[in-house]
Amino acid sequence: MKQFFATLPRNIIACFKGRMIFWHLLAILLTVILVTSGFDWFYFQFTRDPRLWSLMFPSAPIGGLVPIALPITLIVSGYIVSHARITTTGWAIGQAALIGSLISSTYKAFTGRGHPALHETGADISHGFQFGLLRGGMFWGWPSSHTTIAFAMAGTVFSLFPKQRWLGWLAIGYAFYIGLGVSMTIHWLSDFVAGAIIGTIIGLVVGKSFSPGQTNPIPPQP
Repeated sequence: MKQFFATLPRNIIACFKGRMIFWHLLAILLTVILVTSGFDWFYFQFTRDPRLWSLMFPSAPIGGLVPIALPITLIVSGYIVSHARITTTGWAIGQAALIGSLISSTYKAFTGRGHPALHETGADISHGFQFGLLRGGMFWGWPSSHTTIAFAMAGTVFSLFPKQRWLGWLAIGYAFYIGLGVSMTIHWLSDFVAGAIIGTIIGLVVGKSFSPGQTNPIPPQP
């Protein structure tokens, strides 16, 4: 817990520090390209399939539940079995999810992008940004919080377990299911692309700060 709070402020800053800012700019640039080229709208129309919807829609509730349930489960389990590595991993994933939520919600507060209609295509509203402060709320819009958080958690796991790469790839697979799932249901494709980029850098920052060799490192696995 101490490491969670001690590293939280500097990890938030580190997500925008140095070359990391260029990844945010890349997320913005790719969004501009996807929106202005019409590919966001094309992708939305292409994915209006009931079978695809039924397959991908669970990504929204799963992506909302796992970032809460997984860290708590790992932290509690680690304390019960006295396994510091499990406990610290839970705190690391929890911090990644928190930072992902804070950063994505802050972007949403200023971009105010409308979300796509759940089923009907209708008119092209993929260009619908309302730049300002809280003109579109903080829960819908650009970038996708589900995607940002999922990739932040996956990047953290990938960084923390360099010798257990299967865990990292499993986490990345989960992140892609969540991100692609919401991009076909409640978000635009560019919301997913930006969230994946921003979430990845968050995960790498958090993972590095909790890795062995840093302050209060994760103890070696017995």
